[in-house]
This record gives sequence, C-alpha cells and structure tokens, in this order.
Amino acid sequence: MGVTHCTIAHALEKTKYPNSDLYWKKFEDHYHFSCQFTTDLIAMNHADFIITSTFQEIAGNKDTVGQYESHMAFTMPGMYRVVHGIDVFDPKFNIVSPGADMSIYFPYSESQRRLTSLHPEIEELLYSNVDNKYVLKDRNKPIIFSMARLDRVKNLTGLVELYGKNPRLQELVNLVVVCGDHGNPSKDKEEQAEFKKMFDLIEQYNLNGHVRWISAQMNRVRNAELYRYICDTKGAFVQPAFYEAFGLTVIEAMTCGLPTFATAYGGPAEIIVNGVSGYHIDPYQGDKASALLVEFFEKCQVDPSHWTKISQGGLQRIEEKYTWKLYSERLMTLTGVYGFWKYVSNLERRETRRYLEMLYALKYRTMASTVPLAVEGDSASK
Repeated sequence: MGVTHCTIAHALEKTKYPNSDLYWKKFEDHYHFSCQFTTDLIAMNHADFIITSTFQEIAGNKDTVGQYESHMAFTMPGMYRVVHGIDVFDPKFNIVSPGADMSIYFPYSESQRRLTSLHPEIEELLYSNVDNKYVLKDRNKPIIFSMARLDRVKNLTGLVELYGKNPRLQELVNLVVVCGDHGNPSKDKEEQAEFKKMFDLIEQYNLNGHVRWISAQMNRVRNAELYRYICDTKGAFVQPAFYEAFGLTVIEAMTCGLPTFATAYGGPAEIIVNGVSGYHIDPYQGDKASALLVEFFEKCQVDPSHWTKISQGGLQRIEEKYTWKLYSERLMTLTGVYGFWKYVSNLERRETRRYLEMLYALKYRTMASTVPLAVEGDSASK
C-alpha cells in the first residue's frame, strides 16, 4: 500500500515466562505461546520502524536479555526453530518513552489545580465501611498505594504478602490496593486464582484494619487526584510486578509527586534513578523490599524533608524525559525520517515480506484458529 508502518509493542510475552519457548507445549492450553511468538515475529519484521519505551526492551541489561533480543534465536520443539528472528542492531529500532497526560496528572503541590471537590468521594473510597469488609483503623498513617490488573505478573498478591510478613511495616503505614472487581467476579481463570489468593493472604495475616482492597477504578481524573491524595498522607506508590515492559502507573505516580518503589525488572529500572527519583525493588525478594519500605518511612518520620526530596527527584525525572509533548514531537520526526528513507532508498524489504507472508499462510493462520476467547462465554457471544 506504500504506507510507512510503525510497530509499538505494548508488551512482548517471551521474556516474562522463563523458558517459555522450550516448554511451550506445557503452557499452550493456557498461554498459547506458539501463536503469540509467531505474531510478534511477523509484526516486528514487517515494520518499517519500531518504537520502544526503554533500551531494555531492545537489548536488556547485563543480567537479563532484552524483549526483542530474545527473538533473535530460539526453538519451540516440535514447532519450528528461529535462527535469525530479528536484528536488534537494525536502525529501525528507536527509543521514545511515553508520559502521562499533564492536564490530568500534575503535582500535588499545585494547590490551585487540585480537585478538592473529589476528596469526599476519595475519602469514602479509602475509609468507608460500607460495601467493603476491609476497613483501615488508623487514618493518620501514611498509605502505601498500588494499582494494577489483578494477574500473576503484576504481583499485587506479592505486595500484600510482603506487607503481611512485616509487622513493623504494618505499624508504620496502611496498604491500599486497587484491582479486580469485588461485585463482578472475573471469568478469566488467572484472575480468579489471584482473587482467591488475595482474600486468603488478608485472612492469613489478619490484615483487616491495615489493608484496604478497592475494586478497579476507571475514572482517570479521580485516579489522578487519588495519587495526589496519597501524597497528602506522605505515602508512596509501589509497583511490585515480576516484570513490567514500561510502567505507565509509575509515570503517573511520579508525575503527581508520589515517591515510587518499582520493580527492578523491566522499564521502571530505567525510569527511576535508584535512591534519587525513587527506588528499585526485587519482587522475588519480598523481605528486602519490605525492609527498604520500612527504612524509607522510618527515615521520613525522623526527617520529613526526605519524603520531599524523593518526591521532587521524581518530578524532575518526569520533566526531563517522560512527557507526551516530547513523545509526540519525536514520533512525528521519526515518521518523516523513515517515510523519506523508504522513498529514496526503496527499502521495501521484499524478500523478508514474502517470507513473512509464507509464514502467515502456512503456520500462523492455523495457530490463530485454535486460540479461544480470553474469557468464557456462551456460544451467542462468540
């Protein structure tokens, strides 16, 4: 069609699950890795240029392989072997980091812009004993806040567990998690398992009075003021995922001035300068993560300026690198550059595209037809 094709992958699944290529058959019924990996290979090779949010998406770091790099060579036994899946040195790769909507997410200190009319709603959300069995006993404590999908990789149950195992952390702060839907149980099997695990952990560690579990919130404007309200409590945001490709909630929290603790695996490791604009945590070492949180809040009790220092460090980091204004300017520039480059150099990649068409016809179409809907439903909905 002559158009310039850009690919921006929300998340590549291959590095999230170690050895998922070698043991793809074992997980096929649940994750359908064969179809996912084939789709990703086709998309990344067909694109004229690729935009990633972080360097680690392309080439990883000294300890871990990059998301795209993991597709260079791998084997799915019984399916196929990839010997040159992608060239991570190809000049089509670019790093352009997204940001948060500054009209919605802005620092807590901008008092004239604060949506104080929403505070009664937010206080009801956080503290009301109506329609929520988990009620915070001490409203004067700072709040550790987290918001994400309720799935295994996001590891919100891991956050509840590390909080439950650390009595000192419970003395210092309350924990508020926003995820799932209490009134409408999910039909997704993985979310169902995490839903049950969350309930079990709260009961196991007797966390009622310390933990508030709130159903997923879709109102972005109120969510932004919620971040700022947590700032008023001198709390912190924690993103405990086992792996996070980028971490938009990390950006949102930092944009509002909320000190942020985020996973060391994935994009947040690049977003946050450890100890300056936030902190890195290892989701596989909950004891160390909880100890770091205790250290932070104890230090803030002795020296309140420490909270402000980390908050300001996060705001400065966002202003320098993570705004939609910077993103859109860079994207428009790249579109022009690659469109012109394609035109003057006739970079059609014809041989590659013919091969991709063959892979699509002979392999992918059959794979895709075997993948069921993400959630269970009646035949009419299908």
